This record gives sequence, structure tokens and C-alpha cells, in this order.
Amino acid sequence: MLDNRPPAPRRSDTTRAAILEAARERFAADGYDRATIRAIAKDASIDPSMVMRYYGSKEGLFAAAVAVDLKLPDLGALHRDEAGQTLVSHFLDMWEGNEVLTALLRVGVTNQAGTERSRGIFRDQLLPVVRQVCPDPEQAPARAALTATQLLGLALTRYVLRFPPAVALSREEVVAWLGPTVQRYLTAPHP
Repeated sequence: MLDNRPPAPRRSDTTRAAILEAARERFAADGYDRATIRAIAKDASIDPSMVMRYYGSKEGLFAAAVAVDLKLPDLGALHRDEAGQTLVSHFLDMWEGNEVLTALLRVGVTNQAGTERSRGIFRDQLLPVVRQVCPDPEQAPARAALTATQLLGLALTRYVLRFPPAVALSREEVVAWLGPTVQRYLTAPHP
């Protein structure tokens, strides 16, 4: 008789997953500099040597813990006037309860490795999406940067610093307020 159950996860896969989960939570809570391999290992209920075995260094662990695919929508498939609201809605969906993005934001402003990771995500993921709707390809980097200021500013005040008025806004209010601003950055004529 054939056993149709999926194979049980290997112990190393379970250990890696526990390490990454603990690292994301620790980096999000403490930032890169204050998060330690020892604390992450304790949170994952393993020996610190196992963290080093799987990830080699704190930098290697951080890179694995904050690997991010933003799964950005194809703005070229939308009516151009929907791009701003679509991006704001998408980022709200991504940020809600996502400790990876929170960790990346916290570490991105305090540590060179985090800064470089954030720049890579901007370059490789946001910039190509902005190019889909930007009226002048030469302006795409500036327009993407302005878009990032709004989206990261929202994330910082709502999910990291937790400013009460930013947290209190409903999803619909955030999209209504921020969508037109992002839309202007994406498609308005150059001033």
C-alpha cells in the first residue's frame, strides 16, 4: 500500500525555520546591532553554534531573515489612474503583520547591511514597477524614490513608531489620503 502523505520535514528544515522566525522577531524588536546570535538562538530553543552552522554569520542570518519579495502588482495591466491607490493598497496588505518588513525597516535605518538590502529591494522591485506607468523613463528613479518616501513613511509611523493617529486610520482612509499623492508622483507632469 502506497503512503500518500507528504514526507515529514527534515529536522534541519525545522531548525532553519525556527532560527529565521526568531531572527525576524528579534531584528524587528531590537534592530540589527542589538540583536545577538545568542538571543536569537535562545528564542529558537537551540544552541548558538547551530545558527552559525546554518548561516555563517550575523550578516548571513540577517540576509536570509529579511529576504523579501514584495510581489508588486503589474501596474502596466491597470488603468494608469489606478496605480497610486493600487500600490498603497498593496503595501498596506504587505505590512499588516509582516515582521520581515518591520525588521528590514528598523535595520535599514540603523545599519549598513540593512541599508544595502533596502536599496536592493528598491532597485530590483519598486523601480521596475514604477517604470511601467512613468511618462518619462528618465524620471522613473526620482518618481520611484518619491513613492518610496510615502510608503516607507507610512510604514515607519504606522507599524514601527506606532503614532496613534497613523495607527487609528482605517485602511480605506489611508488609501484615500495617500493614493492620490502616490499617483501624482507616478504620473503627474514633471513640475
